[in-house]
Amino acid sequence: MNFALPGQFVIPSVVVTQFHLKEGDKVADLGAGAGFFLKLLATAVGPSGTVYACEIQKNLAEKLGDVARLQGLDNVTTLWCDLEEVGGIKLRDATLDAAILVNVLFQLQLKEVALTEINRVIRPGGVLHIIDWSESFGGIGPQPKDVVTKEAAITLCEARRFAFERDFPTGEHHYGFTVRKI
Repeated sequence: MNFALPGQFVIPSVVVTQFHLKEGDKVADLGAGAGFFLKLLATAVGPSGTVYACEIQKNLAEKLGDVARLQGLDNVTTLWCDLEEVGGIKLRDATLDAAILVNVLFQLQLKEVALTEINRVIRPGGVLHIIDWSESFGGIGPQPKDVVTKEAAITLCEARRFAFERDFPTGEHHYGFTVRKI
């Protein structure tokens, strides 16, 4: 089943409600970019939870740390990480209750390595929420050859010991789904 928010792109305040985060959860925004999800994730997990803003670009990771401090998000920790490297996510094994990967999968050259690394840092029974482009849209997002279909993304996850759980609404030009670590 494919849900959509008509005429919309990903709206963080809408999709975060689909993550079903709770007070005290530890969640990572993998490829946090400009930090569009930080405040919403920090609010969802509350003061006893932790949000790890993981970013490969060192200058963005530093900027995310500044943004978190300026917004008083004391439960946000920024990490300079490389998802495509074994041990590249600077967290211990089985640390996370949840992780989000938003508009990142299509950019990864080593998708299998990245999903194996993500699996490493999620606890058994924890979840990964993936949102990515369903198409190349008017010069925005990936080139057509770089689009990863939802079916291909699910297959990649299942090969890395994740089980498909559900779809969720993301907007007209994206897909979103949740997989659970088995």
